[in-house]
Parts: sequence; C-alpha cells; structure tokens
Amino acid sequence: MITLKDVLTKLDGELLTPGSPLETECPKAFASDLMSDVLAFADPGSVLLTGLVNPHVVRTSCLADVAAVVFVQGKRPDRGILEQAQASHLPLVTTRLPMIEACSRLAGLFEGGRYER
Repeated sequence: MITLKDVLTKLDGELLTPGSPLETECPKAFASDLMSDVLAFADPGSVLLTGLVNPHVVRTSCLADVAAVVFVQGKRPDRGILEQAQASHLPLVTTRLPMIEACSRLAGLFEGGRYER
C-alpha cells in the first residue's frame, strides 16, 4: 500500500503539518483545482494534488475524506489554513513540481500506473 511517506519521497515534498502520521495510507491520487470536482469525483482516501491554496481546500478535503493534500509548484498555505488542517488532522504537503510532473511521478506508485475507478 502507498503511504504518505512514499508520496513525500516521490514528489520531493515537504510536510507542512508536523506530526501528521507518515504511515497514512493513500490508495489513489486525484488532481484538480476545482473543489466541486473533488466532491463529485475523488475517492475517499485519495491524495489531492492542487494548485489552489485557500481555506476551501481544507474544508472540501475533509468533506471528501481525502487522505492528504499536496500543493504543487511550491505553493504554501498561510498560517490560518495550516491551523485549520492541523485541527482537522489533514496532512498538507508542498512540492516544487508542476502538476503534470507530480501526477506522472505518483502514477508510477500505483498499480499499473494508470487511473482506475
């Protein structure tokens, strides 16, 4: 099973929420900047990759039961968003990689390296 630690390693990521369990299982990934798509299409337990950095990301991720959020292109949420995520026990990660490269690297972690529903 893929864990948050595997995601961090593969994306050269930085964990923004200290104390988040690195053994959190992440069976799938979902990439979107549209939070309505996250609610409609993301599977529970997915890692969400997004370039959107605002409080809606945390709220939506919690509603969608997302395992962790990865902010691409080196984007970093402000202190309020970090506190909101910590209170919700939602791991946040940042990577300098662009969305397409982050998705490509993660695809190699999942069985068959392709999207499945």
